[in-house]
Amino acid sequence: MKYQKTFIAGLVGTFLILLCCATPILVILLGAIGVGTITGYLDYILFPVLAVFLGLTIYAYSKLEKSNK
Repeated sequence: MKYQKTFIAGLVGTFLILLCCATPILVILLGAIGVGTITGYLDYILFPVLAVFLGLTIYAYSKLEKSNK
């Protein structure tokens, strides 16, 4: 059961990071609150976080599949 929660957290995190990477939502929000100058550095943060969430999703999925067998 705990791997199911980890899998869902990984999926949600991956979706949110992909949403921020693929659409200008984060750029618009940062510009609206006045810190738009850091948008050039978002790739240095978002891509490693995306890799972490993808890894978490794959890990939880593999553990979930092993526990279901």
